[in-house]
Amino acid sequence: MSTLLDDLKWRGLIYQETDADGLADTLNKEKISLYCGVDPTADSMHIGHLLPFLTLRRFQNHGHRPIVLVGGATGLIGDPSGKKEERKLQTLEQVDSNVQGLKKQLEQIFDFQGENGAILTNNFDWVGSMDLITFLRDYGKNIGVNYMLAKDIVSSRLDSGISFTEFTYTILQAIDFYQLYENWNCKMQIGGSDQWGNITTGLEMIRKMAGEGAKAYGMTIPLVTKADGTKFGKTESGAIWLDPVKTTPYEFYQFWINTSDADVIKYLKLFTFLDRAEIEELEKSVQTEAHLRKAQRTLAEEMTRLIHGDEALAQAIRITEALFSGNIATLSAKEIEQGLKDVPTFEHEEGMDAGLVEILVQAKISPSKRQAREDIQNGAVSINGEKTTDLNYQLEEEDKLDGKFTVIRRGKKKYFLIQYK
Repeated sequence: MSTLLDDLKWRGLIYQETDADGLADTLNKEKISLYCGVDPTADSMHIGHLLPFLTLRRFQNHGHRPIVLVGGATGLIGDPSGKKEERKLQTLEQVDSNVQGLKKQLEQIFDFQGENGAILTNNFDWVGSMDLITFLRDYGKNIGVNYMLAKDIVSSRLDSGISFTEFTYTILQAIDFYQLYENWNCKMQIGGSDQWGNITTGLEMIRKMAGEGAKAYGMTIPLVTKADGTKFGKTESGAIWLDPVKTTPYEFYQFWINTSDADVIKYLKLFTFLDRAEIEELEKSVQTEAHLRKAQRTLAEEMTRLIHGDEALAQAIRITEALFSGNIATLSAKEIEQGLKDVPTFEHEEGMDAGLVEILVQAKISPSKRQAREDIQNGAVSINGEKTTDLNYQLEEEDKLDGKFTVIRRGKKKYFLIQYK
């Protein structure tokens, strides 16, 4: 199994380990079960959640069994890790709904069939029915207050304030690790770098309850940063979600394809399952023919295929090519909605003037009729990808793509959408 750990190190995926030698020895001797969890604080994960789960999938690819935990119980409490103030508590109904959304996304990442098929579990199954006395006597007794106060996740909040609810969160996650250790022989937890305190509390719980001879391990993944120092996974329009409604496959594809040369090889190592030889070949391409952006295209294709599937990838590529070439008429109304989701939109109601000059002004595409005429005469205006220099042009039924939209482009890159009611 040294091949797996060597690969993880080469990719830069190992940040902290509780017992590196012990883990290497265990992986050399046996196939293990290991887990990673996510709290359902929203109905979708974003790409900031991906890395620990993709790392867990690498273990599955090497024959180990992944346990994917959705925190139906811990999601009701709120993890204080990395938070400066208390989370707003969600209702049981909200959390249940979020759990369903996350399960669908996790099922896209893991293989649930075969000898080492993934197990999907919810900690509400064992925490939800637990009474307070059991929590205090069986579990709370094993974790000292001084031990908890020494944790960054708690100590960082002592000045600003932390409720008893969030204070006990780390014990709840420790119970998860112990339950999985006892019932599924789970010997390892993987998490983001902010989860180190929770992971080590879990190991302490296992040591106290299962005995000193219990063998279990923890590993954290480094926080992903961009070369320019800005936060990974955020854009001007917000987080990049895995839910195709919140972030369309086209937007998802565009996020990855716009990766800088300085970051693209790092991201290929961290996020894709391409082997070392393939990534090193793409690294040469960045160095010698960066203008071709082969590495960025590969990254965007691999990630979009993984999260959204082949059909959504093909659609994202089709939209990208149509917008680049200006050949809009090849796209369906749904594809136009995806590709032009954030462009200025003007609602054209029945009975309104359909003259191009008038529409350019009404839709604020051109600032005045005089400028609109100049734009048309200069060939700066395209309708569904076709340039027109006709000042008397009237938008007809055939200009309505799928009867819903007309796409007007001013200049090379400024797109506007005319939507018909």
